[in-house]
Amino acid sequence: MVRIDRVTTRGGDGGETSLADGTRLPKNAARIAAIGAVDEANAALGLLRLHTAAMADLDAMLGRIQNDLFDLGADLASPERAENEPGGGKTRLRLTPAQVARLEGEIAALNVGLAPLKSFVLPGGTAAAAHAHLARTIARRAERDVVHLAAAETLNPALVAYLNRLSDLLFVVSRRLNAPDRDVLWQPGATREG
Repeated sequence: MVRIDRVTTRGGDGGETSLADGTRLPKNAARIAAIGAVDEANAALGLLRLHTAAMADLDAMLGRIQNDLFDLGADLASPERAENEPGGGKTRLRLTPAQVARLEGEIAALNVGLAPLKSFVLPGGTAAAAHAHLARTIARRAERDVVHLAAAETLNPALVAYLNRLSDLLFVVSRRLNAPDRDVLWQPGATREG
């Protein structure tokens, strides 16, 4: 379990931070950027939950997802190590395919009863849906950052899959929050002159 006795450590004043295994990295490292984007996505979900508190099932689902995002961050903060490397062979918290599958099931359940789309959706509608769209775009950025890191280092493949499904889920959540008829549809070329 985690124990935090003090928040201010001054350990990052030189532009570096520590991973879970004690490894120090510059704060502009790809791994730290990915961890930060996941943290930002989690904060955006916290804002979204301000609008879903009265919707018990949806709010509970978003709360579980926030916990998953901490698991995902812990996975990122614990690099894969070979048995013969320092810290290698230790059991680390890893995101699982079951967590990805749960999102897929939740997407399917949320999508039931929504009208088929005939255009792309613009972020907006209700305040709750707008927050869901913002969280979706931040989750997409976190996914891009994790994909960038995965191009250079070995990562748990469930990380990218989870973030990809999360952005899909948040899109469907936005539609659910706008149901039945508050989706703002894109009208191609509607604002062109001439």
